[in-house]
Amino acid sequence: MSALSLPAAILPAAALLSLSACSEAQTPAPAPASESASPQDQFWQALSTHCGNAYQGALVSNDAADADMQGADMVMHVRECSDEQISVPFHIREQGKEWDRSRTWVFTRTADGLRLKHDHRHEDGESDAVTMYGGDTADGGTATRQSFPVDAESIAMFEREGLTASVTNIWSVEVGPATAPDPEFTYQLTRTVEGGAPEPRNFRVTFDLSQPVDAPPAPWGF
Repeated sequence: MSALSLPAAILPAAALLSLSACSEAQTPAPAPASESASPQDQFWQALSTHCGNAYQGALVSNDAADADMQGADMVMHVRECSDEQISVPFHIREQGKEWDRSRTWVFTRTADGLRLKHDHRHEDGESDAVTMYGGDTADGGTATRQSFPVDAESIAMFEREGLTASVTNIWSVEVGPATAPDPEFTYQLTRTVEGGAPEPRNFRVTFDLSQPVDAPPAPWGF
């Protein structure tokens, strides 16, 4: 029932209650201390502070397998954000080539932690034969770094596609909040002989989160 339909005798009391409610609403509840949030929640919040922004990055590792990417233009775009999922397209332009917009990192909250998947598309929007691979966090990580060991579904896909070296993949992501001094975002793929890989692998790209750039076009398929 609205105030307009209340009997006249009740209106003064209703008005007092309304004023009291307004007074209470204007008193902000104390913000929870950041230390009280789990490391994964803090990591999620840090990534969320960059929603809508795009940033330039570069390859900082030197594996021979990535020689073509040395000096390539790289842009990440924190393009879509919700409480449950954050999508980050990763655009690459190698020297003398057109932009490759096939890759999107997809972060998702799960009941047990966080998940990272790789959405790979062709230029016509069709999914690649190797797509939506990744893994879930195996521990709490830290507020700025989370690691994602390869999951069983991805292992089965890699084996089916003959990519047996990838069955020991571990992906790690580091991110600083927008309020941090000189924040960065780093994506890393590693494989180790100790972890069962035939040879070590290290792919690492870092983005400067202190200097947003113009947002790129949508990734392929979106």
